[in-house]
Amino acid sequence: MILARTLASGLFYAQVICESFPVPRETVIAKSERTRKIISALKQTYPDAHCELNFANPLQLLMATILSAQCTDKRVNLVTAELFKKFRTARDFAEAPLSALETAVKTTGFFRHKAKNIQACCAALVEKHGGEVPRTMAELHALAGVGRKTANVVLGNAFGMNVGVVVDTHVTRLANRLGLTRELDAVKIEQTLMKLVPLTDWTLFSHWLIWHGRRRCAARKPDCQHCELLPLCPRAGVQTTGAGSVP
Repeated sequence: MILARTLASGLFYAQVICESFPVPRETVIAKSERTRKIISALKQTYPDAHCELNFANPLQLLMATILSAQCTDKRVNLVTAELFKKFRTARDFAEAPLSALETAVKTTGFFRHKAKNIQACCAALVEKHGGEVPRTMAELHALAGVGRKTANVVLGNAFGMNVGVVVDTHVTRLANRLGLTRELDAVKIEQTLMKLVPLTDWTLFSHWLIWHGRRRCAARKPDCQHCELLPLCPRAGVQTTGAGSVP
């Protein structure tokens, strides 16, 4: 119930922002060229951008990504540092007492739901995939607790496969703020970005936006004055006066 209210309020806020500060129309060619320049600027600004979840193998990344829902990467990394010492294989997770998993992941929030998904996911890995993490979107998406975002994280970062673009809260905010889309639905945002961004950059593009969202373009007080993307950004939804903005 809390999660539903949180998501609903977030979507409402985003919708109000988008409607209050409409992004000027631009041609497909113009938007594609501006996206190319945005990519170039982000690449120069964050040459070392990468997934900030700690993992040593695909299974660990899958578990960490499931835990990252409504939780910071920093908190997930603290939890998984101990979690991965106790549970090393999919079978370990699948056969563990559910209460033990709940205790181990409790501080990530929504721990009962996450523990249940982790156990069901790993049981399917053991039963259908020999304990290994599959390498296709369809097979990953069929696992408990795994949506397109989680599947894209695993495929892009564990296997180096550009199958789609990860769309989290940072990517949603920045894609709208940069005027790359007016959509609020993650699937529609991903579809739009996949048309604008070269396939070879799909995985990194999400990292670049996430890093920029965490380090420069915060939700409430974006540092527009020092932003590397300022000449390319319509600042949709950003107030043009006050702290952190450019008059």
